[in-house]
Amino acid sequence: MTPLYRKIADDLIERIVSGALPPGFMLPSETEIGEEYGASQGTARKALSELEQRGILERKQGRGTFVAQSTDEKSLYHFFRLRDADGNQIVPQPDSEQIIRRTATQAEASILFGVPVDVFEITRIRLINGKRRAHETIILPVPLFPGLDERGTLANALYPFYQRVYGVAVIEADESLTPYAAGAQEAVELELKMGTPMLAVDRVARDIQGRVVELRKSRYATDNLHYAITLR
Repeated sequence: MTPLYRKIADDLIERIVSGALPPGFMLPSETEIGEEYGASQGTARKALSELEQRGILERKQGRGTFVAQSTDEKSLYHFFRLRDADGNQIVPQPDSEQIIRRTATQAEASILFGVPVDVFEITRIRLINGKRRAHETIILPVPLFPGLDERGTLANALYPFYQRVYGVAVIEADESLTPYAAGAQEAVELELKMGTPMLAVDRVARDIQGRVVELRKSRYATDNLHYAITLR
């Protein structure tokens, strides 16, 4: 039997996904939520705490509990981890971009939500400190992002764009990191010498419903940069 707090959490997620509770919306108090569902304040608090831990809700001291928003600043802070030698966050800037629609590979279809027949492939070269130092390949299921290839140049930070335009709120991602040496392709695209130290970052991103909505392969030249993460 599903615990009541879980039912409350699942129902709130459904309301957020439907748009009934939009980003930035302030939720009723724990007492009011408990009364709505016929539950105690403690049960309502447990449901809200779980959603807060998952990044779906935000508690603001003295103000209340809100549906989380994916702002540009938050997106970069949570999902872009390169730092300079002093530990300052690096904000990559766009250099070039290409978007194509193509048939999904078997591997892509097996992991992306909806087993899509077609995907959008976004290829971007990005500048770090004014130099071409990052190559990204982003794969998205067409059904979740209709008309993406007709929108022109995309935003620098994509996750706020996904949420604002398509209602797809990315809240978590799994990444794997692999060091390697630049080959011929990176040498040309990023204006590097062959053998320059590189970092490959492969990401699987999930939305508020736990759906895999994006696959991303990022390749970074790591001269004077490092990958940083805080563990708690």
